[in-house]
Amino acid sequence: MKIQSLSLSDLETVGQLWRLQHVAYRLEAGIIGFQEIPPLMDTMETLQNCGETFYGYLDTDGELLGAVAVDEEEIKTLTVTRMMVHPEHFRKGIAAALMTHVFEQYPDLPRYIVSTGTLNQPAVKLYTKFGFKPVEVVQIAPGVELTTFHKNKD
Repeated sequence: MKIQSLSLSDLETVGQLWRLQHVAYRLEAGIIGFQEIPPLMDTMETLQNCGETFYGYLDTDGELLGAVAVDEEEIKTLTVTRMMVHPEHFRKGIAAALMTHVFEQYPDLPRYIVSTGTLNQPAVKLYTKFGFKPVEVVQIAPGVELTTFHKNKD
């Protein structure tokens, strides 16, 4: 098992990412009751051109089991834009390993941001475990809320 940078110029990598994203985010869509989660709208091309930095969690055969994407959308702030783990590999510490990797790659930033569906308790639990605090809840559709979390360096 290893975590590595993923190249969006490699079509096989993009294909693996796209498939993982669809499996993982379809599950979240079911949990929160909202099918129009932006990652589910991605095509291979929009994924390839998203401008985000991806890190993948690969097994010994090179199969992508999980991935995280980040983007410096604001100065001195890193946004975790995507977090996905294949449902067959839930509860194995993959998302936590990916979060740890992000903090190791970007140790000096004063603020990190992440958002997830309020009803997505596994994600909420993960982010709060890493010190993220909820700062905003927005209704994105009737009965569907998105919570934004910030983690500030002390």
